[in-house]
Amino acid sequence: MRILVVEDERKVASFIQSGLEQDGYAVDVMHDGDEAGAQAGLIDYDCVVLDLMLPGRSGFQVLRDIRAKKSELPVIILSAHAAPEERVAGLNAGADDYMAKPFVIAELSARIRALLRRGKPREVKLRIGDLEIDTVRRRVSRGGRAIELKPKEYALLEFLAHNSDRPVTRSHIIEHVWDIHFDSISNVVEVHINSLRNKIDRGAPAPLIHTVRGVGYMLTDQPV
Repeated sequence: MRILVVEDERKVASFIQSGLEQDGYAVDVMHDGDEAGAQAGLIDYDCVVLDLMLPGRSGFQVLRDIRAKKSELPVIILSAHAAPEERVAGLNAGADDYMAKPFVIAELSARIRALLRRGKPREVKLRIGDLEIDTVRRRVSRGGRAIELKPKEYALLEFLAHNSDRPVTRSHIIEHVWDIHFDSISNVVEVHINSLRNKIDRGAPAPLIHTVRGVGYMLTDQPV
């Protein structure tokens, strides 16, 4: 899942980015309202966390830009303005949720997950063969055996699971699992795929993670 954070206070932006990345999200950060609307239109984000007081275009203007291009993209306003009338104004302007500063990163992450479940109905538990992924608790098991994954490994696995039985390209994986600072010539995707194979397929009756030559990768329990 890829999140756009639009926040001009760099310490706050860094705090949000670090917290969401620990939960396995790919996070892009913008500090300027003029750039944020265009960025949201270019990249296939899953959610936007938006401050209202921004240099350049205000958060409300950025929200209008987003709604003009992507009416279904979930947007959470994160603002120091917490009065009821300000919350109402933000929601009426098209935001899906409104959080006041100061905030707890765990609550922000939970609200993002709730919006993603509401905006794009997803199964709470994903099953591919004997592999089970609990997307709420972020727990993975295969054949009843618990598997410990690092945040980025989990994000990659969940992305493959949501696209199970169909191949996904390397660029598609990068777009949804990594951020704009990803080095496209790096082999980090291959490294994470190999790590998942070691944790999920090693010792199992049959592999679930497959390389589709000339295309990318696929998670399936069907013959390839």
